[in-house]
Amino acid sequence: MADSIRAQRREPPGPDGVPGPAEPGGAQEPYVADGDPGPAVPGGAGSGPLRATALRAFGGNRLGVAGLALILALAVCCFLGPLVYHTDQMHANIGITNLPPGPGHPLGTDDNGYDLLGRLLLGGQSSLEIGFAVAVLATALGAAWGAMSGFAGGLADAVMMRVVDIGLAIPAVFLLIFLSSVIRPTAGLLIIVISLLSWLGPARLVRGEALSLRTREFMQAVRVMGGSRLRGVAVHLIPNTLATIVVSATFQVADAVILLATLSFLGFGLPPPAVTWGGMLAQGTTYLSDGYWWQVYPAGLAIMITVIAFNLVGEALRDSLDTRLQGR
Repeated sequence: MADSIRAQRREPPGPDGVPGPAEPGGAQEPYVADGDPGPAVPGGAGSGPLRATALRAFGGNRLGVAGLALILALAVCCFLGPLVYHTDQMHANIGITNLPPGPGHPLGTDDNGYDLLGRLLLGGQSSLEIGFAVAVLATALGAAWGAMSGFAGGLADAVMMRVVDIGLAIPAVFLLIFLSSVIRPTAGLLIIVISLLSWLGPARLVRGEALSLRTREFMQAVRVMGGSRLRGVAVHLIPNTLATIVVSATFQVADAVILLATLSFLGFGLPPPAVTWGGMLAQGTTYLSDGYWWQVYPAGLAIMITVIAFNLVGEALRDSLDTRLQGR
């Protein structure tokens, strides 16, 4: 019992290297072994300095800051732009079809006479909304599944990981195409289906972190004190994997944007009058041989910039939240 109490208090070693007893009534400083920073417990004494260090590391990453600036600029343009730049995206105008970029239509018009800049902004709304929703839902589901699997270990861990392996073996694009051909796709349905196909990656990442954390002293203390598995996972394990979860969520947004663009390009995205960047690409490639380049390049560049921006932010977050890389 005394050994378990010393392990929970993390008492500093005595002269012979064995943890000594705490002084009665005295404040005991937490002991951290050399080279072992220990887990960053949210709300603990070291959480503030760790957050400040992570913020400084992210601010020092120019590519990450540039990616964040691009994401903010895209969000502002897509969601506030239509309030300033008014276009009619409901009624076709055959009198102004396939116009090149010029006054009145900065990015030209398509074969239905729709202003392409207005369509680009509306397509960005659909892509970002679905991307962020998929990232939240898939990451939450994957984090919960991976944490429970890693914390349980043994047979339960093996069975839960085989479920993940089976899911990873299913071709996502073909499954989505099949579902879209049977069921009329909507934004909500696409969010749910893409999330059910995207949670597998975060589950494996969090499970790997959980396998490492379940043997740490603070997790052993939960077991010794009679804490439930649910409390151990929700209160202690998942908060200590937030770095992995946040980084995974940023990459999930980029993956969802690409997957939605792929489906829309193949004709299985959101039906009209909804606008997506992939749908604009599919429609524009029909007239690319006629020299109407403005119907393809804006949507393609928007997809590329969005994916690159989220990847830059994800890599910067990974470097800033990894304590092993902060001193380099």
